[in-house]
Amino acid sequence: MDIESIENTQGDMETAETSFVLGDFLRTLTSQPGIYQMVGPGGGLLYVGKARNLKRRVSSYFQKQRHSPKTLAMLARVKRVEVVVTHTETEALVLEANLIKRHHPPYNILLRDDKSYPYLFIETSHDTPRMSLHRGAQKGKGHYFGPYPAVTALRESMVLLQKAFRLRTCEDHTFHHRSRACLQYQIRRCSGPCVGHISGGDYARDVADTIRFLEGKSDEAIRRLSACMQAAAEQFDFEEAARRRDQIAALSKIQERQYVAQAGGGDFDVLAAAQENGQWVVYVSFIRNGRQLGGRAIFPRHTEEVRASDVLTAFLMQFYSNKEVPGNLLVNVLPRSLTSLAEALSSEAGHRVMIDQPQRGPRRRWMALAFTNAVGALRQRAQSATAGRRRMLLLQELFDLAEVPQRVECFDISHTRGEAAVASCVVFGEDGALKNAYRRFNIRDIQGGDDYAAIEQAVYRRYARLQKEGLALPEIVFIDGGPGQVARAQVALDALEIEGIQLCGVAKGTTRRPGLEMLHIPGWAAARQFDDDDPVLLVIQEIRDEAHRFAITGHRARRGKARQESDLDGIAGIGPKRRVALLRAFGGLRGIRDAGIEDLQRVEGIHLELAQRIYDFFHVGRA
Repeated sequence: MDIESIENTQGDMETAETSFVLGDFLRTLTSQPGIYQMVGPGGGLLYVGKARNLKRRVSSYFQKQRHSPKTLAMLARVKRVEVVVTHTETEALVLEANLIKRHHPPYNILLRDDKSYPYLFIETSHDTPRMSLHRGAQKGKGHYFGPYPAVTALRESMVLLQKAFRLRTCEDHTFHHRSRACLQYQIRRCSGPCVGHISGGDYARDVADTIRFLEGKSDEAIRRLSACMQAAAEQFDFEEAARRRDQIAALSKIQERQYVAQAGGGDFDVLAAAQENGQWVVYVSFIRNGRQLGGRAIFPRHTEEVRASDVLTAFLMQFYSNKEVPGNLLVNVLPRSLTSLAEALSSEAGHRVMIDQPQRGPRRRWMALAFTNAVGALRQRAQSATAGRRRMLLLQELFDLAEVPQRVECFDISHTRGEAAVASCVVFGEDGALKNAYRRFNIRDIQGGDDYAAIEQAVYRRYARLQKEGLALPEIVFIDGGPGQVARAQVALDALEIEGIQLCGVAKGTTRRPGLEMLHIPGWAAARQFDDDDPVLLVIQEIRDEAHRFAITGHRARRGKARQESDLDGIAGIGPKRRVALLRAFGGLRGIRDAGIEDLQRVEGIHLELAQRIYDFFHVGRA
């Protein structure tokens, strides 16, 4: 059964709860493999599990006397249990992972990280291949190397490869319209194929060397470059010899940054689960062609009172549901249902996947390194949590709140003389910035440059949405501005009948220098200014600066999009090709506006009806 079929049956759960009898249900359970769903009040999904024997597994919840507090809390809310029989335990594993990722049940182990990772892509469909960063489906013709754990790691590798092989990174449109070499050529990161500074054959050899190096044949690539350097020196072509020498030095530097396998290379992911003070982490290290591309620490949620084998079982199916699975997964603790899990991952990947716990040799050293990184990530997170709580305690003291705030938000407005105004809302908690909760608002229907009205609109839209969705409201809201902006924010809150939110305006000083901010807080007799090194001011500056960064990034994107649009885009029947043809024929919008219907018809692709439509658009009125 697929997910859609399961979800169609969940619509009837709420009405069926009254007819659910536990004893009758348990007696009718099958001993086949499948999944079971614990359903709470109102049909909400509490937990999804898989079982080799549904009758034995589900019955154990209600027949055993001893359960963990977490399980007991879940069982107290269960109103109904639904089961789905599958052909095999492997099929049940896949279905369980898909349901967890879609519904995020509160009692399942959940991953915070579901993003795709970037790849280094060398396109081969072009006569002069380019090197670029790629995300998403791998549909283009060429070579994909990765995944890299972060964009920064990939960009660093690309810079070093550019220094070594000087492949182009420019878009094809830019490449075909160059009349002279760009800055990348000047700083020796591109060989200038766009203007003929390198022959096609030499560039093709550089591309082949790059691919050879990325495929793990680094020694072979360096030997070939050394031979080229020696041959150039013997022919007294010292400039070419120096270029090859620099290439070899750059490649050696890349090798120094990698932990290279001594057991034949290969593709592996090394996964180490570690736990401290009730918090679990899984550190994933990516090794491709014997080269370590880096790693990433991922902190699963809802991991109270679970074992490492449980964490890795839940992690593996969820993590690899939308990512490339290498042929070998090395783990520090073997997960439960190892055979079924390997079969499920193999089925999803389309090739055999081995899960192994290394005991000796280079793989054991990889695992030790991954575990060290996992422990380090846990301790760094604990330090961040301590710093986050200290931040909240400072704000509690400043505003004399009865309890430590759990959520703080800040608004800022960015525009250019009223153009393309964008409001930002950033969110902070004890764990620091909650970037998945950030929001932007395109300000509309106000006079350009009216920051007061913009703040009111943004605050109203933000908290009207939170009210509608029943989500938690912040205890403190900062506004980038003075008493005027704070007053309009209060108007928005009053309109929504929201009370209990502490507002605070953060106004820059007359010189706009950091440290001279004035805090405008409703109820205070006067604005307050703090010493530039006061800890609470530093906290407020951090939050305000993040709101400003987020706002200005959104504003620039909106402004850039608006400036790329043309009046012609508003005319039905005018696409990119006809727009370009019109602009070329008349030299710009003014020429098109002044043209008659017969003149417009002379342009290729413009028939009488369309010419009349264009003429009416500029002369009769815009519909």
